[in-house]
Amino acid sequence: MTTAAHVSPKAAAIPLHAAWGAAAGLFGGIGMGIWMSVSRPMTDTAMITMVAGLLGTTNTFAGWLIHLSIALFAGITFGALFGQFAQRLAPAVALGLVYGAVWWTVGALWIMPANMGMPVFDWNDVTSSSLGAHLVFGILAGITFSSIAQMAGKRTGRAAG
Repeated sequence: MTTAAHVSPKAAAIPLHAAWGAAAGLFGGIGMGIWMSVSRPMTDTAMITMVAGLLGTTNTFAGWLIHLSIALFAGITFGALFGQFAQRLAPAVALGLVYGAVWWTVGALWIMPANMGMPVFDWNDVTSSSLGAHLVFGILAGITFSSIAQMAGKRTGRAAG
C-alpha cells in the first residue's frame, strides 16, 4: 500500500524561490561588494578588507569570497522565507530593504564586531556606511528576485511561484 503525500502549492514553491533567491542574493551581493570596495570609512581601509578580517586576513579576494558566501546564504533564505510575497516589484523592494536592515543589525552591528573584538551595536562611520551597503543589497536582491519571478511567469504563461 502506498500513501500519496500532498504538499501545498506554497510549500512546493519554496525550492524554486530559494533558487531565485540565490541568484538575487549574488546580484545584491555584487552591488553591495562594490560599495564595500570603494567605501573607506576608516582611513585607507576598504570595508571589504574588514570582512576579510573575519578570517584574520586583510586579503581583498578573501573578503569577496566571504561576502559573496554570506550574500548567497542571505539570498537563499530571502527566497525561501519571502518568495511568495516578493513576486511583484514594490513588495520585493520593500521586503528587500527591511531584510537588508535586519542583516545589517544582526551581522554588521552584532556578529562581525563581536568576532573582531570591537564594540557591538555601535554607531560610527563604519556602521553608517555599512547600513547603506546593506540597503543596496536589499534593493538589488528584491529587484532581481521579482524580475526572475516575472520572467518565469511570462515564460510559463501563468503567475510565477
